[in-house]
Amino acid sequence: MSIHISATKGQIAETVLFPGDPLRAKFIAETFLEDVEQYNTVRNMFGYTGTYKGVRVSVQGSGMGIPSAMIYAEELYQEYGVKTIIRIGTAGGMKEEVRVRDIVFGQGATTDSSALNNIFQGQVTYAALASFNVLDIAYHIAQEHAPANIHVGNILSSDRFYNEEMDKAKLARYGVLAVEMEAAGLYAVAAKHNRQALAMCTISDHLITGEETTSQEREQTFTQMMTIALETAVQLAK
Repeated sequence: MSIHISATKGQIAETVLFPGDPLRAKFIAETFLEDVEQYNTVRNMFGYTGTYKGVRVSVQGSGMGIPSAMIYAEELYQEYGVKTIIRIGTAGGMKEEVRVRDIVFGQGATTDSSALNNIFQGQVTYAALASFNVLDIAYHIAQEHAPANIHVGNILSSDRFYNEEMDKAKLARYGVLAVEMEAAGLYAVAAKHNRQALAMCTISDHLITGEETTSQEREQTFTQMMTIALETAVQLAK
């Protein structure tokens, strides 16, 4: 048992799906997994383990923001021997070609967070990257499920949700596809422990067009992304 996760050793699978919203974790467990066991209710940050196509998979809520995501990633990797964390989150589109309900794979995660700078005490600007093996598997699975609405590239992990000062238009010109709040922290913790991580996000709203989805849609209707992540977990188990 760790500080924020009440599971015992062996209750958490080697691959963990990592939504920010604990209710999305609950929805995934109840909708896709068999033989489900809930292992965590601490702070209502729900965690579940079950099987998908015969493969053990866990789903753990991470909360919002890099600090929260880093806490749960640290405990999953360090205390429970997790090998791979796949973030299944939401993001705001920053380029016109990235549409609402498209899926973005974060090959890299640009961030304004001081958390990563503090790791290296300002010595470098650390490049937070996804694990290529997981990205490669997920991308090819996504090509089978939704080839027309998949994007791979740089995303922004912002420390603030309401951030009018951030020059998002300039970031978009430099190739940043979407903005979310967790990936860079997850990638840094995975690198620290020499484990695997990938962030995939469904575009839930758009900074240019103003289009957006409801909280219920974000919780329960982004099933395409959920299926891609679960199929990736199956391939990782082979």
